[in-house]
Amino acid sequence: MSTTRGRLLDFVETYTRGLTADDLGRLFTRDTRDAYWFFTRGVDRTAFAHLPWYSRAFTHVRLLFIAFTMKLSPARRVVYAAALFFTAVGLFNLFRSGARIVGGSIAGTGPGFPDGTASLVVGFVLLNLLVLLEVADRLSLKNDLEIAREIQQAMLPNGTYTTPTVEMIGMSRPANTVGGDFYDIIPLDQGRIVVAVGDVAGKGSPAALLMALLLAMLRTLVDERLEPAALVTRLNTQISRHAPGTRFITLLYGVYDSVSGVLTYVNAGHMPPLLLRRDGSCGRLSEGGVALGMFDGSVYTPGYATIGTDDLLAIYSDGITEAENPRGVPFEEAGLEALLRLRRHDRLSSLGAGIVRGVEQYSADARLADDLTIFLLRRIGAAGPAPEA
Repeated sequence: MSTTRGRLLDFVETYTRGLTADDLGRLFTRDTRDAYWFFTRGVDRTAFAHLPWYSRAFTHVRLLFIAFTMKLSPARRVVYAAALFFTAVGLFNLFRSGARIVGGSIAGTGPGFPDGTASLVVGFVLLNLLVLLEVADRLSLKNDLEIAREIQQAMLPNGTYTTPTVEMIGMSRPANTVGGDFYDIIPLDQGRIVVAVGDVAGKGSPAALLMALLLAMLRTLVDERLEPAALVTRLNTQISRHAPGTRFITLLYGVYDSVSGVLTYVNAGHMPPLLLRRDGSCGRLSEGGVALGMFDGSVYTPGYATIGTDDLLAIYSDGITEAENPRGVPFEEAGLEALLRLRRHDRLSSLGAGIVRGVEQYSADARLADDLTIFLLRRIGAAGPAPEA
């Protein structure tokens, strides 16, 4: 008996490994709410806002049922309908037979299993078959997305880029397995370095595909040694021609001269980067134009910023400033600036990780609505701190 009990406890421990009370809570709160919004997106809820509460509840259930079943393939939709039918028939027959539990055994109007048992078993088997098929599809898709994530991460610079006078680092945390944010560091000649941070509208696989397209185009145009304004103009033309009309991309593109400390940049609709000066003042880089892909003939103008020793430049995506806490209050630019001031003397790797972690903590482990990306540049000078390996 003790051996059987031990095996049972081992099975329960293995089966529930990693489970927490918060996980269960999120399953019936956040995850359920997100699933409802996913299946019923596009539904005009104001159309039945005037109905009594019980009518509204029935309408919500009906809309969710229709939206869910229509997401299934036709064959699986039929299996789901058959499972519900057999379950309903089984329950009806079970109640009609008057079966009841007496002394731990089921007693009905006759010997054997009560009426409705066979239908309930068929319904149970069909529902589990449907779950099995859906989980198999999800795991297959997840495996493909994990491979896509590895490829996407391999396209981005890894670690801290350092020279005797400057250090740079980028970090990106997608809201889903893959995302639409990116950053790049491309060394040129004579101490010049290309820095770029972009954000494709939306998230997930569609944004990731556009991100890869843009990054390939950008690196090709960089090889032509174009000035920032001319390069972004060419890039906008290509994006307007090849990207869907409903998609646009924000971009901060710049060429940094590590000798003079001058950054020549174009801000194409991106969040204005923060330039935290050594004296404590904070500037913003906003010269440029509209986001890429919005208008074919957009014109872009360059901006210039001189980065002094110990100055810190932070280029970020809107996922950071728009992240919300459980009360719906966004993190905002003020929250990012406060973090930069608090930890500005940290190593860049620690500072970048601290910003991403700070946003996640502010969101209280809520599901992020957008990708998080932060790019940091610090001019260290000849007598600055030792660069990271």
